[in-house]
Amino acid sequence: MEGNYLSVEYVAKTLGIHPKTIQRYIREGKLPAVKVGKAWRISGHDLSVFLEANKTGDERVFTSRKITSSSVIDIQVLDEEEALRIINLLSATMNAKPDDLTNSSLRSQYIEAQSIVRVSLWGEIDFVKTMLDMIVMITKEEA
Repeated sequence: MEGNYLSVEYVAKTLGIHPKTIQRYIREGKLPAVKVGKAWRISGHDLSVFLEANKTGDERVFTSRKITSSSVIDIQVLDEEEALRIINLLSATMNAKPDDLTNSSLRSQYIEAQSIVRVSLWGEIDFVKTMLDMIVMITKEEA
């Protein structure tokens, strides 16, 4: 924010929508803005007028969508020691997740008879992606 004007990024973050959507509103003339250097700036008054004019009674119009995902992953392991190492790494990753990813869960178990670690993930898509990336990284180290 500079002076009495708001940046596109600030408005987008506040409304929970993508900055390109705000830029499109500006381009289409729906949201008045002024160009300062290379960046667009929106006055607080113009933003208030825009929001009031576009009020639909549905408060979810300007919030980002919540996307959740679930996944079950079986990781083949050599022995119980390797299984425990993988489970501990995934648990540490789960415990280090950002505070904004509160609605998520990780379940893991070593199934000795099949020599696998079974991992069940549920949560927001960013959490599941982070955990899947960690699994890929862990299993590439083993190969």
